[in-house]
Amino acid sequence: MQKRSQMLKRAFRTAFPYTIPIFAGFWFLGITYGIYMNVSGFSFWYPMLMSITIFAGSVEFVTVNMLLGAFNPLQAFVMTLMINARHLFYGISMLDRFRGVGWKKVYLIFGMCDESFSINYTADIPDNVDRGWFMFFVTLLNHLYWFSGAALGGIFGSLIHFNTEGLEFVMTAMFVVIFTEQWLKEKNHTSSLLGLGISLLCLAAFGADGFIIPAMLSILLLLTLMRRAPEKGGGVQ
Repeated sequence: MQKRSQMLKRAFRTAFPYTIPIFAGFWFLGITYGIYMNVSGFSFWYPMLMSITIFAGSVEFVTVNMLLGAFNPLQAFVMTLMINARHLFYGISMLDRFRGVGWKKVYLIFGMCDESFSINYTADIPDNVDRGWFMFFVTLLNHLYWFSGAALGGIFGSLIHFNTEGLEFVMTAMFVVIFTEQWLKEKNHTSSLLGLGISLLCLAAFGADGFIIPAMLSILLLLTLMRRAPEKGGGVQ
């Protein structure tokens, strides 16, 4: 029992420093999300419950509008799948690393966000630290950061009264920042310009309430076709 306790402490102490930078970002966004839920008319337990069960920041922000709109489970499913489609590739990349970790694999799959994937995939884990427990604590700590931030935002949002006009723009701002970071990192802006063009066309064709899913499906289809064309010609990998 003492040996197991030491193993867990060693894994936790090794994992914790990796998650410190995530803490600040998750708390800021989590608190903002909790306040956003509150000013949208939801009780504080909504962001608490959603941050535990969904644990996907972008989807949780989008879910606010879904809950306020008409009941449409198909739209919710497609929207969630498109927003988090990158996790399919994360999962494939982590197949070998998750092998042999026992019951922890279930939680590691559920809690694999961008930040946890980045740490667990690239971290140089010491030989004397259990790999499974290291990844478990990384995932658990990041999950707790997001949950606590969302909970505090939901609670304080109902207790503190201030002018929240324009707060709903936080979701738009978040996606603009993500797009800008991607634009600065990429050398070829074809995919970004393609996404903007298709989105504008779908907005004109389907209107503001129904353009998102057609735009995402069209972008996915065209990017897939563009990738296959060079591969068939023996060009870009």
